[in-house]
Amino acid sequence: MRPLNGAAPAMDLCVDPLTSLSEMRRWITTVLGDLDEDDLYDVLLVASELASNVYDHTPGPGQIRIRRDEPGQILLEVDDVSPHLPTQGLSRLGGHRGRGIVMIEHVTEEWGVRPLTGQGKTVWALIRVPQESSQA
Repeated sequence: MRPLNGAAPAMDLCVDPLTSLSEMRRWITTVLGDLDEDDLYDVLLVASELASNVYDHTPGPGQIRIRRDEPGQILLEVDDVSPHLPTQGLSRLGGHRGRGIVMIEHVTEEWGVRPLTGQGKTVWALIRVPQESSQA
């Protein structure tokens, strides 16, 4: 994990088989420890889902970034090497899977996908938090 330079505080972490979801959640809690418990839980839920998608649906490692985009906004970005877009309500892993993107739609202000140069994509999600909850 390393801090990123820039106007907004940001951090990034490699998502690969050596990085557990619990390790990622501890890292996020450290980075965003000043958030209210409910807001932090929303961020952890979305980050866990996006990282799980890297583990479950892509052939290689990923990268997660967290940034305070503006006051009251947390931006999560997860890069992966797969060209396949997230699909709502469908999963190649079985009928009891595939609801993560639906959950992300309900928890976030907005989310989307953009292609990476070369190969892969970035799945991003914007989570609004009360400004008093997101003071850096």
